[in-house]
Formats: sequence, C-alpha cells, structure tokens
Amino acid sequence: MKKIALLIILFSFSQAHSEDKKKSTGETGATIQAQLSPDLQNGKKKAQQICSACHGMNGVAASGGNSVIVPNITAQHKDYLIAKLTDYKNGKIKHAQMSVIAGMLTEQDINNVSEWYSRIKIKIFDPNLVLAKPSE
Repeated sequence: MKKIALLIILFSFSQAHSEDKKKSTGETGATIQAQLSPDLQNGKKKAQQICSACHGMNGVAASGGNSVIVPNITAQHKDYLIAKLTDYKNGKIKHAQMSVIAGMLTEQDINNVSEWYSRIKIKIFDPNLVLAKPSE
C-alpha cells in the first residue's frame, strides 16, 4: 500500500544571519521591513509594483495577466531569475507581457527583484513526521 504524504508549504523570507538575529533577539514571524537591506527593500517594492499582479508577492502565481500559465517563481535561484528577466528585456526570449515588463526594469531592478524572489524559502512538512499524534 502506497503512503501518500500531504505536503504543506510554508513561505518564510530569509536574510543573511536572520536566524542568528532571531535567536538573539527573540523575534518571530514575518520579516520586518527595517531589517531588509536597501536592495532587498527596493526589490520588494518593485515586486509589489510590477510583479505581484501575476506572480504574487511570495512568487506564487496569481490569476493576473492574460496567460493561463503564469509560472510560480517561489524560491527560484537568483541567477536564473536574472538570466530570464535579462533575456526578456533584450528580446532573446519573446513574450507579449514579460518582454514589456522586463523592459520597464533597470539592471539594478532586475537584480533587486531577483534577490527578493530568491530569498523566499519553502519548508515542506510530512504529516507522517510532524503530526504524529492523531487529532482529537
């Protein structure tokens, strides 16, 4: 009999040394804006303004755009995102929406947005391991 594990994906934003900082200060929960580097703050702002309508702030595709297939970019590698956005911007990859959107981004914007989305982390929990006790 096959066991099917239900996976629950939780998103958390990480920042260099954030785990150490949380341990030392007792912080929990979402990332606090003031703790983000200026580049990461700018990446978040640009993601809110331009990317989130289709890709969401957490990189989970929303129903925006006129394409039925909008990729999830959650926790995608920064260099991959930079390469793809650059290819859309310079016309190497042609896409009705992404070519226009990437064309609106400066090289620094591309780096910042890619940093933002690459910092999203995914945690996967297997209920067989996490939920050992039956619900009451």
